[in-house]
Amino acid sequence: MVSANTLSAGNLSAGTLSASAGVLAEIVRGGLVESVHLGHLVVLRPDGGVLRAVGDPDVVIYPRSSLKPVQAVAALRAGFTPADDGQLALATASHNGEEIHRDGVHDILGAVGLDATALRNTPDLPLHPPAAFAWRTAGHGPEPITQNCSGKHAAFLAACVASGWDTATYLDAEHPLQRAVAGVVAELTGDTAPPHVTVDGCGAPLFSTTLRGLARAFQRLVTADAGTDEARVARAMAARPELVAGTGRDATAAMRAVPGLIAKDGAEGVYAGALPDGTAFAFKVLDGAGRPRPAILAATLRAALTDPAALTAEGLAALADSWQVLGHGQVVGEVRVPFESTGAAPGVHA
Repeated sequence: MVSANTLSAGNLSAGTLSASAGVLAEIVRGGLVESVHLGHLVVLRPDGGVLRAVGDPDVVIYPRSSLKPVQAVAALRAGFTPADDGQLALATASHNGEEIHRDGVHDILGAVGLDATALRNTPDLPLHPPAAFAWRTAGHGPEPITQNCSGKHAAFLAACVASGWDTATYLDAEHPLQRAVAGVVAELTGDTAPPHVTVDGCGAPLFSTTLRGLARAFQRLVTADAGTDEARVARAMAARPELVAGTGRDATAAMRAVPGLIAKDGAEGVYAGALPDGTAFAFKVLDGAGRPRPAILAATLRAALTDPAALTAEGLAALADSWQVLGHGQVVGEVRVPFESTGAAPGVHA
């Protein structure tokens, strides 16, 4: 495996990423397109065929936190034994740092005789502004426990204790745990090319995938046989979406709105998910912006769902609000997703 200290990121050229990109979203204000977000998207049918694509389905990306459900499978295989679906959902989470998330991380660590001092992820404040305010008001600053990846790191540590591996070096790319993660990433994505390896924002090794491979991994989670580690991860995410993200987050809203859906956001405009029938998707916003993600997510689900009327559920209200463009407090436009329109946008393939 390539060491995370010997970065091969220079091979991920901006030209390759941008050359074949299509329009994923337009910001429309007063009837005029004001800004455009380019990117890549793929929706896979249950049989693995392409239902919809924008740009290049095989573009190589860093999946960022969208990879966490795959990393959770690796942690389970290495001996992580969550007490319930909530703890396993936290292992897949980019959580808000709310009390429910912090308590869950403490529980995962406490079950294997560890506490928050064992966490090696980057200290940060909670993502959720009210949670961050309450945390600071209580006299705390940035800590690993409140950083959004602490659930994944707690699961990593629990797996290390179960396997008898060193817990102080679990973020090293050559650590047995991270070698196991690399193997599961290759297995579930089906990507055969050697991955680019670098360090994610939380300090864990990060492996590149193709966009299609990322969607394929989510497909394999939802279609796995009952009782397998893959199926356990999918069940936990769908059962406890509030622990995968949290209050006001689009991933939580979408999973509440569409029964059985698993969805996971990632930094730099990445998203992946799958429906219970095996329809799966992944997209990457080229400029890394988070602004268009909820609208692209909803449009992708409308393309993927057999019954798009499911998106009228109350749980998607947060998504709908997020693509309104305001002027002086009034709605004056929208975040529009061109591949939903009758006329195909550049780079869109049915």
